[in-house]
Amino acid sequence: MAHPKRKISKTRRDKRRTHYKAVIPALGVCSNCGATVRLHTVCGECGYYRGKLAVEKEVTA
Repeated sequence: MAHPKRKISKTRRDKRRTHYKAVIPALGVCSNCGATVRLHTVCGECGYYRGKLAVEKEVTA
């Protein structure tokens, strides 16, 4: 098994981890109902995607 010859410093370790961060999802507005939705996903409110019905929502009475 390979073992490191030298201890990796905290600075060098942290420099490698600079890209490990959470990203904010891109949000848009539904063209059918105006709700805020993530881009490239079906609207959770009305079930439309790019102006076409993708998922039929159940009507609760």
